[in-house]
Amino acid sequence: QVQLVESGGGSVQAGGSLRLSCAASGYTGSSTCMGWFRQAPGKKREAVAIMNSYCTTEVADSGKGRFFISKDNDKNTLYLEMINLKPEDTAMYYCAAKIGPWCGGHSPELFSAWGQGTQVTVSS
Repeated sequence: QVQLVESGGGSVQAGGSLRLSCAASGYTGSSTCMGWFRQAPGKKREAVAIMNSYCTTEVADSGKGRFFISKDNDKNTLYLEMINLKPEDTAMYYCAAKIGPWCGGHSPELFSAWGQGTQVTVSS
């Protein structure tokens, strides 16, 4: 069982930056796909960026050039670096994981472990 704890959210002005962290415990084997998702009020949860166990990443079109996913295997921590934030980036951001080397897609239904979320608010 994987436990995930996010941190790093906050309130920033448009154009600002934040770095989210996700500390993983429990099963932290190398064969894990991990990702960041977000959900704004009244909207569906959507993938922001995912990374398979081979460190191949996929970033949603809305975040390309602004969002960067990375991980530190020694610290069992996943990161999401966000720059040039926009008001439409305002949402609860969640870390998620699934066992297996490949992500097999970016649908939230594929991921079995979730953190509690961290709020990101971007003001104009």
